[in-house]
Amino acid sequence: MIKMQYPQLPDNSTIGITPVSNGIFSSAKEMFETAFTRMKERGFEVIKNEMIWGHEKARAATAKERAEGLMAMMEDDRIDFIMPPWGGHLAIEVLEYLDFERIKPKWLTGYSDISTLLLPITLRTGIATAHMANIVDLRGQKMDEVTAKWSDVLETKQGEKITQQASVLYQLEWDHEHPTEMVFNLTENTKWQAIGAEGQPLHEVKFEGRILGGCIDTIRHLIGTPYGNVPYFREHFTQGEQVMWYIDDSELDTVDLKRSLTQMKYAGWFKDTSGLLFGRVGKPDIKEDYTYPDVYRDIAKELNIPVIYDVDFGHKPPQMAIINGAYGMIELIEDKGRLTQYFI
Repeated sequence: MIKMQYPQLPDNSTIGITPVSNGIFSSAKEMFETAFTRMKERGFEVIKNEMIWGHEKARAATAKERAEGLMAMMEDDRIDFIMPPWGGHLAIEVLEYLDFERIKPKWLTGYSDISTLLLPITLRTGIATAHMANIVDLRGQKMDEVTAKWSDVLETKQGEKITQQASVLYQLEWDHEHPTEMVFNLTENTKWQAIGAEGQPLHEVKFEGRILGGCIDTIRHLIGTPYGNVPYFREHFTQGEQVMWYIDDSELDTVDLKRSLTQMKYAGWFKDTSGLLFGRVGKPDIKEDYTYPDVYRDIAKELNIPVIYDVDFGHKPPQMAIINGAYGMIELIEDKGRLTQYFI
């Protein structure tokens, strides 16, 4: 077995900003300039690929250009970790142009369409990747307690562990015109919920396993490709541990979500799974009275595993920094949750 590699975040780090999906729209330029300035105020240096300012036909640049930009920052010794500006739609085009053997153990961070790269990199190389807030979401004068943990997580060293607690409040809808000091408008009471293997509600549950996941809207398209080879990861980078999957649903309606989960099951992705985590759905769309809890209940019974949902990650912030490839333990006691990740 090959050990997982956990990138290190040194003091006075330099961030590389390069697009893997969308570029920055002209209307969002000021918002991003604020984000870059804020990072400098926090002690980071920022190196930008000027390609971030382009955006045409649903992408920042061609797939090859975006791949070359990412690989250049991977090999640039000045750059300690890489934060694409945000997600988008067509990160999947980049994969065929990446040289996975040249990818270095540097943190690549983000969520949404960025997870289309995060998951394959971890599966193919055993290098941990970080599903967390995008850099544009870190532009506030302050950060809520959950979001603020991102740097603590990335600073965790090989062999150490880090625990994150559930939020108190979450954001129901984005209001980019009226950001708060923390960027987010946290108005709703957070309540993680759980369903047992028999489909019944649970008030207390705990499970653990090697962490894998991402935005199901995009990672489902990796099934059956060389970039979604979950058995390869199990064989080379785990010691027979179970996997704990986390699933972020941005815009899938309930039946599309269930179809996608069933496809993952048929493809063997859920073999030896200890449990599933679902974030808060970005844009809920219930079909024919088939609700999201119905979906979670069905998949829990089919896989004979527990499910925890409305967890702090994904398109309704705040979100924890979840590390693909780390060993994780999730606990829920009377709707109070916590996630501990072991960098082993």
